[in-house]
Amino acid sequence: LLREVEKGTLGPGIRALFIYPMNALANDQMKNIRKILMHYPDITFGVYNGGTENNEEDAVAVYESMFASEEYEELKHRLPNELLSRDEMKKSPPNILFTNYAMLEHLLFRPKDDVLFSKSDFKFVVLDEAHVYAGATGIETAILLRRLRARITSSKETQFILTSATLGDGDSDNDIIKFA
Repeated sequence: LLREVEKGTLGPGIRALFIYPMNALANDQMKNIRKILMHYPDITFGVYNGGTENNEEDAVAVYESMFASEEYEELKHRLPNELLSRDEMKKSPPNILFTNYAMLEHLLFRPKDDVLFSKSDFKFVVLDEAHVYAGATGIETAILLRRLRARITSSKETQFILTSATLGDGDSDNDIIKFA
């Protein structure tokens, strides 16, 4: 994203999609991401899940209650590159989108959400907490990711990344590879 900013080629559209198994994990990560992205105002970002309000006014009210106790004064307020409502994200999709696999299923299915995909150039899809996607959930998520891959267009091959803070240790590389 920073390279695109340097070249002047970064416009609206998803470049990185982060998928979390639960909204609580995404919300927790947003606190860290906001601390980083407040220094990069050209890179837009947003959370699109069941708790995301449709219109901006409602979204701002939810936002202000969620971040009122931030430790840094500049993080108590909406960042200029932070998209809060579904309407905003459909009008101008963020460069980084945070969601969960249930919402991604809805986004792929609903024609009114197609703008998120048709106006994007996906470079990365990050599946956080990869270790929870086993059994039936793993099968469903694998099918969902195949549908996503078939749906997205990209100028280059999209890179899929699995992350987990609890999957294995230094001696379990083969187990991790087998899981992936």
